[in-house]
Amino acid sequence: MSRISPLNWPVVRQLRGGDLFARGENTESERTKEMEGRIASADRVVKSVCPYCAVGCGQRVYVKDDKVIQIEGDPDSPHSRGRLCPKGAASEQLVNAPGRLTQILYRAPRSKEWVTLDRETALDMVADRFMEARKNGWQDTDDKGNPVRRTMGIAGLGGAAMDNEENYLIKKLWTASGAVQIENQARI
Repeated sequence: MSRISPLNWPVVRQLRGGDLFARGENTESERTKEMEGRIASADRVVKSVCPYCAVGCGQRVYVKDDKVIQIEGDPDSPHSRGRLCPKGAASEQLVNAPGRLTQILYRAPRSKEWVTLDRETALDMVADRFMEARKNGWQDTDDKGNPVRRTMGIAGLGGAAMDNEENYLIKKLWTASGAVQIENQARI
């Protein structure tokens, strides 16, 4: 039978094959048969959490050659059950954006140039500044002599993109550091 024969048309093949609802092989083209899903070529699947809001929807991140190729909802997630909002579904674009910064940049006071820092140097700078602000703002007692043991030199702001456990631990860190000005993005 030639390729352009009317007997080769999908509707005719459908009726001849007894597939009245067009759900069988007779309605598939060769191109469709050769297609495979976006995630079929992934090397591994990593479970993650959506970074956008406080819900913390589960995500499956598909990775090939150490590059994210697709992000989908995780059906094992107890509260999102595999569903993602439009922002969560598009989070692969956040990861693979060409303008995404992948290095730590620092601009010294009154400088016009940004310099690249390694992670250890940046963490040391943050820790040193944190400890200095804590020390400079420390109060052992208030004006009436009551013990307060707090610092007014640091404040904490939690993020709504973190889950409850992360926010709980960060709150404990701020409290243990003596901070009393602790807020969360979700309440603002």
